[in-house]
Order: sequence, then structure tokens, then C-alpha cells
Amino acid sequence: MSSAIVIAALYRFVRLDNFAELRQPLLQLMLDKQIRGTLLLAAEGINGTVAGKAEAIEHLLDYLRQDDRLRGFDCKFSSDDSIPFFRTRVKLKREIVTMGVENIDPENGGHYVSPAEWNDLISDPQVTLIDTRNDYESAIGSFANAIQPKTKSFREFPAYVEQNLNPQKHRKVAMFCTGGIRCGKSTAYLRQQGFDEVYHLQGGILNYLEQVPEAESLWQGECFVFDNRVSVNHALEKGCYDQCHACRLPITETDKSSKEYQPGVSCPACYDSRSASELNRFREREKQVQLARSRGELHIGADAAKHARQRKMQKRDAKQNQRNSAG
Repeated sequence: MSSAIVIAALYRFVRLDNFAELRQPLLQLMLDKQIRGTLLLAAEGINGTVAGKAEAIEHLLDYLRQDDRLRGFDCKFSSDDSIPFFRTRVKLKREIVTMGVENIDPENGGHYVSPAEWNDLISDPQVTLIDTRNDYESAIGSFANAIQPKTKSFREFPAYVEQNLNPQKHRKVAMFCTGGIRCGKSTAYLRQQGFDEVYHLQGGILNYLEQVPEAESLWQGECFVFDNRVSVNHALEKGCYDQCHACRLPITETDKSSKEYQPGVSCPACYDSRSASELNRFREREKQVQLARSRGELHIGADAAKHARQRKMQKRDAKQNQRNSAG
């Protein structure tokens, strides 16, 4: 890749009974290699997106491959000119993608369909095509004719299935998501509910955009990603969307020209949903962001913590010098 930074989105569903023991060595490796992003660990596997220099990311992936349980992880790569994360985190979770339904076995999920075969599948009028992502993700891009459940979170997906899908009526169901992980659970859930012919886009949207030429693509719009890039285009380059730092939703330049938009405080989607105290808190946070920016610093993340420690030490040294001078 020509850009300086490699972004790796990875996951694997596998039994990890000792997942808590994996956290600290992984975190230390990421810190040592200056890798930022988040990895989630749970008894059901690993999930996350991380970014860093190419050699650092390869070192991390090689480390994961040393564990026989993790060796077959699914991984998609993209690139950028800078790291699109502020922090380095390894979190312990109940689920690596939260559906809130117990005893779902992703190993019993839908039939994998490669990006090369996906167009033919979803062009079949007998196939019900479902976008398993949330409403704000689907709003900026999806496959033509895909049904959008308009969920606010993945936890709402089982209720959507119960209310809208029937295995007797919807005999062929195809599902897709950003990187494939949500479909690992959603297709397994449908199989559990009696749907026999269930399909799953292998590697998700990101893999499709990488593998299918844009001239042949049935994808429309951009793909939302959970990092500071906000979205990527068909070339997997940073898209045209920004993000409201109050509600975290993607916003356009038109949104930013609205009277309802205040940087870091509100956008047309959330301006009337906040209390006065929340708005004041957001305004104060934005003030601190701008102050940090004027000093050439970040307000959040690892660099922000480093600068805060440096300022604290400078103040302490200044006070000590004053005491020494007075003495």
C-alpha cells in the first residue's frame, strides 16, 4: 500500500475460555508497536480494527497467528495517510458483536458467497436481501434493492426478524454487513429460527469493494466505518462524510451549513434531542478541543494524555523553581 498507515479489520469466532489472560500481552504489544485502535476479546472470539505502520501491523497479526485458535482470523486491509484512531484499547466483553441472544453458534451460519458470486445471487428475484447494519450506516450506502431494517443497534435485529421475516415466505435470504462479523451471528440466528437457505457475503462490504471492479459493482454510495475516516468509497479511500461529534452520526457538507449544526455540539439529526445540560457540556468539550488545537495538541487519546502529563510536569517544575528562587 502506498499510504504510510495500514488499517486492519479482523475477527474470528472461536472458543477462548482464557480470553481474559490474552488482554495484557496484546495491549502491551500494541503500545510497544504504537498501534492504535480497539480489539475485543470474549469467550466467543476476537474482533476489532487497528492501525499502524505496516511492519507493526504485521507483527501483531503474526503474534495472533501463534495461537492455533486465532490463526484463521478473517482480516481486511485498507490504508490512510494517518492513524484514524486516538487510543489503544483491548477490551473484555460478553460478546465480540453484541446481539444479546445466547447459544448462537456462528459455525452454523449461512452459506458463504464470494464477492465474485454475490451479484448473481442478489439479482435473483427470489432472494430477500437484508442489510444487517444499523440505520445510520445504511443511510450513506447499501446494495441496490436491499431491505434496511433501520435498527439503532444490533440488539434490535432479532425483534426485526420476528416481526418481519417468515421462513415459509422468505425461502432465500442473503445478508451482508461491513466486514462479515455481524452476518456470522445474524445468519446463524436465522438458521436457528428455521430459515434453511441463508447466504452470507464473505468478508462483508469491505471485501466486496476490494474484489469487485467499480464498473461491475451493485454497491451504491459509501461504506460507514467505525474510525475517524467515517466512511470509505469504492476504492477503500476516505469518503466524503464527516461526523457529528455530539451524536456520532455521519454528516455532509450540507448538514454542516445548516443553522442546526454547531461543531461538537449538534447537527440536524440531534439538535432537538439534547437537554440544556448536555448542550452546555458539549460546548465546553468543544472549547477544550479548540484550545488544544491552538496549542498544536490533541484533546483526546494517547497524544492528549502525553501532552497533559508534560504540562503537569512543566507546572510542577516551574513551582519548584519558584520555591528554589525564594529560598
